[in-house]
Amino acid sequence: MITATGLELRAGTRILLADTTLRLQPGDRVGLVGRNGAGKTTTLRVLAGESLPYAGSVEQSGELGYLPQDPREGDLSVTARDRVLSARGLDVLAAKLEKVQIQMAELADGAARDAAVREYGRIEERFSALGGYAAESEAGRICSNLGLPDRVLAQPMATLSGGQRRRVELARILFAAAEGGAGAGTMLLLDEPTNHLDADSITWLRDYLKNYNGGLVIISHDVDLLDAVVNKVWFLDAVRGELDIYNMNWKRYLDARATDEQRRRRERANAEKKAGALLAQAAKLGAKATKATAAQNMARRAERMMSELDDVRVADKVAHIRFPAPAPCGRTPLTAKNLSKAYGSLEVFAGVDLAIDRGSKVVVLGLNGAGKTTLLRLLFGQQAPDTGEVLPGHGLKLGYFAQEHDTLDPDATVWENTRHAAPDTPAQELRNLLGSFLFRGEQLDQPAGTLSGGEKTRLALAGLVSSSANVLLLDEPTNNLDPASREQVLDALRRFTGAVVLVTHDPGAVTALEPERVILLPDGTEDHWSADYLDLVELA
Repeated sequence: MITATGLELRAGTRILLADTTLRLQPGDRVGLVGRNGAGKTTTLRVLAGESLPYAGSVEQSGELGYLPQDPREGDLSVTARDRVLSARGLDVLAAKLEKVQIQMAELADGAARDAAVREYGRIEERFSALGGYAAESEAGRICSNLGLPDRVLAQPMATLSGGQRRRVELARILFAAAEGGAGAGTMLLLDEPTNHLDADSITWLRDYLKNYNGGLVIISHDVDLLDAVVNKVWFLDAVRGELDIYNMNWKRYLDARATDEQRRRRERANAEKKAGALLAQAAKLGAKATKATAAQNMARRAERMMSELDDVRVADKVAHIRFPAPAPCGRTPLTAKNLSKAYGSLEVFAGVDLAIDRGSKVVVLGLNGAGKTTLLRLLFGQQAPDTGEVLPGHGLKLGYFAQEHDTLDPDATVWENTRHAAPDTPAQELRNLLGSFLFRGEQLDQPAGTLSGGEKTRLALAGLVSSSANVLLLDEPTNNLDPASREQVLDALRRFTGAVVLVTHDPGAVTALEPERVILLPDGTEDHWSADYLDLVELA
């Protein structure tokens, strides 16, 4: 169980949540919703004990599984399989069993061998008590359903993409929660769990969470997931700094919230009418000295009437994303020849050639782990290829959007990150740009590391816009965005006249881009784009 009492959350001096009491119990499957920047990620982080509230307290009992938006690094030298098994301590026991097994085979001394046999028995007994080989099989099934085959599980975490590491963390959390049966008292706090999942994995996760018996809070822009899973909704209203609790499923919540908003508007309209009449009467009485006290009382009554009303919710603002005209460049601003990349003995891809012409649109497809993110990093110069070279053409100006927001400095402020991306842009022009991306006032001084996933995406895109790049390398640019902001990004892609190399699981992003070519990894095969490839986007 998780109980929060008198909770107050702030971003700088901006109040996200005030004097709120929450309780999460087994059987509660809660959808935490609200616009980007309302404080959903901050709320989940505080409930998980990862951050402290400005005021109030959070009490936890039982096990807790928390999936943040950004993957946790941990020990990158361990294999993905061991990382998942470590949720129940099975990784250490499995390693000990293997070590003692080798000793038993090598020891010539009978007494020493007998001691090793006894030690093996003790470790195997503990291993069996924790589920043993059946648990390993269970972990394998969870991983497979999340798009993590055996070849990926055998790799060190350091060799995996950010999306793969995040799926490993999700598998680890679900494996831990399944100990003793699904929902054995574990509270799950999941921030955008469907990011980096293909369509089949999303379907499996939806069914898994729908039948989960433990407590669950989920942040997601996947309406189908919320509709199938949640039996409660917490709506975080950025206008009022309050959290409305709806003890109902998703469809009923949508109707109830619409009714609540209509009620607030009616109440405010009626109160404004009455307050206006009081103020008019007060103005008349105030002209007479003998009626001054009565006039002041009427004015105070009107002010009190208005102050007791909830703010009326207005339509959520969205970022106005427009890529400027790209900087002039040659006919082929970016070329790569014979690129290859391996991590240890694992070859990601080899012999990849490409030429990005001015204004061309290219989609990179491949199964998870095929090297799509790695290819963009090589093109941007963030990593060096093992063989081959990246050749900049005349006037090349690269812009890179990293799916894990690697280009942002988490310790620098919103303003400092954008200033770094566009050091020569006049300050007021930069402030206007940030304002169009919904960063204003004190939020300009907020460290980038404290932003939500959607806010980080907007900040990274603001940096791209300010750069006037003529070749954009975009790695999952629509992740973490609410539907309105996503549409703004897709519209900006439609209008951009520079070149784009796009990696995405979002078919809408590909449709907006209207690509001419596709590059298939790991083979590096290049082909003309056709609608037949659209079915591969969600699987890639």
